[in-house]
Amino acid sequence: MFGPDGESIGKIRDLVAGLRADRQPPRVLGLVVELATRRRIFVPMLRVTSIEASAVTLATGSVNLRHFSQRPNEVLVLGELLDAQVTIEASGAVANVVDVGMEQIRTRDSVLGRVAVRERTGRLSRRGPIQVLRWEEVLGPGVLELTGQPQDAHQLLAVYETMRAADVAAHLHDLPTKRRYEVADALDDERLADVIEELPDEDQKDLLGHLDDERAADILETMDPDDAADLLAELDELEKDRLLELMEPEESAPVRRLLEYSSHTAGGLMTPEPIVLTPDATIAEALARVRNPDLTPALASMVFVCRPPSETPTGRYLGCVHIQRLLREPPSDLVAGAVDKELASLRPDALLSDVTRYFAAYNLVCAPIVDDQDHLLGAVTVDDVLDHLLPEGWRETTWQESHPEAADA
Repeated sequence: MFGPDGESIGKIRDLVAGLRADRQPPRVLGLVVELATRRRIFVPMLRVTSIEASAVTLATGSVNLRHFSQRPNEVLVLGELLDAQVTIEASGAVANVVDVGMEQIRTRDSVLGRVAVRERTGRLSRRGPIQVLRWEEVLGPGVLELTGQPQDAHQLLAVYETMRAADVAAHLHDLPTKRRYEVADALDDERLADVIEELPDEDQKDLLGHLDDERAADILETMDPDDAADLLAELDELEKDRLLELMEPEESAPVRRLLEYSSHTAGGLMTPEPIVLTPDATIAEALARVRNPDLTPALASMVFVCRPPSETPTGRYLGCVHIQRLLREPPSDLVAGAVDKELASLRPDALLSDVTRYFAAYNLVCAPIVDDQDHLLGAVTVDDVLDHLLPEGWRETTWQESHPEAADA
């Protein structure tokens, strides 16, 4: 979405339509727009001057920056209509909504005039043909009950495929509870774990509570151990112990170790799975490890050299090698020759304030956590530090609260 002068305002995440009790198509009320700060606002259709294939342009004027809040009898097109189960009036066949067409009528209002549906065949291996029908040919008189019907999530998941986990989490947070659960049930474990890591604490607990115990344990196993530990720490003792028991021992062991530390210490902030190499590893091996796409940029910025064993807690910690140094050395050289032995390490009981000063003093985005016996326990990354420095509930903090001087834009 762009303003009248071509300035970027944000990304369109959904359409809001007003449901009607009669058989007339719902009127499109406006757009849900996500600002760069991930805050979602409502922009009325009256403000829209043009709609192109890749952009929407607004007319001159102010935009209310209040957080979008769905009202009764409003429906989110992506969040609630997509994948909804409907009946084709002419044939009585049950179908799912796969797309919705918006069109302008004589009053210059935009309505959801057409619906693309696919019949349910009852066979997983076969999919019915897509039909494009008028709204009144599909929904019938029970339109206001639409959002109470069970929905698939295949079309919405297709939309999510191109979005970052943090953006999916923001969209999921704004969905009605029923729809949120349906989407969570349809996501695979790895994707759901990534999304849960980006949700506010209350949403994390709510979704974990919705899942059956076996799947909840699987999700915790898939999450980064430090994020899993943070989530478990929010649960009551009985629920936490039950889920830990259901996890595989090798997956629960690092989480249990993290739970021994206070959440505002280096031990509570660290991940127990940094890149660890033995001294006889080559620079080429180290570069191959940091290329792992599953690593965050911060965690990939540094490798740690230790005596065996290489699993944390490791053998004797020898030092670290920064990625810039790896890029400057011949690939056949050993990492032992590039180790930075002078960089101080953090103790697991170091307070958050000490960790913050450490990052500022050494201009780092990753730091080693070493115990009194020189065993590497893990690493703290700057994103986890920021997570704990920001106010509680920062993921839900409104853009206006962060920028009180801006009421409109």
